Amino acid sequence: MTDNERAVKIVETLHGNYPQADCTLDFEHTWQLLIAAILAAQCTDARVNIITADLFVNYPDLISFATATQEEMEQAIKSCGLFRNKARAIIACCQVLLDKYDGEVPQDMDSLLELPGIGRKIANLILGDSYGIPAVVVDTHCARITRLLGLTSHKEPPKIEQDLMRLLPEKWWISWGHLMVAHGREICKARQPVCNICPVALLCSYAVGTADGAAGK
Repeated sequence: MTDNERAVKIVETLHGNYPQADCTLDFEHTWQLLIAAILAAQCTDARVNIITADLFVNYPDLISFATATQEEMEQAIKSCGLFRNKARAIIACCQVLLDKYDGEVPQDMDSLLELPGIGRKIANLILGDSYGIPAVVVDTHCARITRLLGLTSHKEPPKIEQDLMRLLPEKWWISWGHLMVAHGREICKARQPVCNICPVALLCSYAVGTADGAAGK
């Protein structure tokens, strides 16, 4: 079985196990997803959703974010890690969206990467989950599990992204990141992967290697 065939088999199997796997950040508008994604850096999506439940009521549009003071925004998101830097990035990002893009979040990678606080992970999230443009989101779950599966040997997210784009059909690019999050929370946990109940164990380099090592003892 080639790596391409194995990658497809893995994603199809995991999709069967996690059919509801989707973006775990709550949003109604693209600009809300952008802000939520900025907040999610080094913070759980669950915590971000608690914060944005009030945040998007108190700041209902881009103008309200763009005109907020640094101190106001810090207070609004202070339960989130790195809140000072995030407050600065959110305000600046919303100002650019209004000044340069007439309040619309751009739909291309280069323009997204020019926005304050936006890197490839967030840009790919916006492209995939808001605009339906095939893109691979490489977060900590994705990077860790993709390496364990043996589908990449890289640690750098852009290189992992390139490997996955090469191995997976475009139709699975968006789903892959969501499936990695679901699988990472349920079975392939960072501290101790539960390989004995993993549906893709026989397709996983780590699980097969662990089993072989145990059998050889």
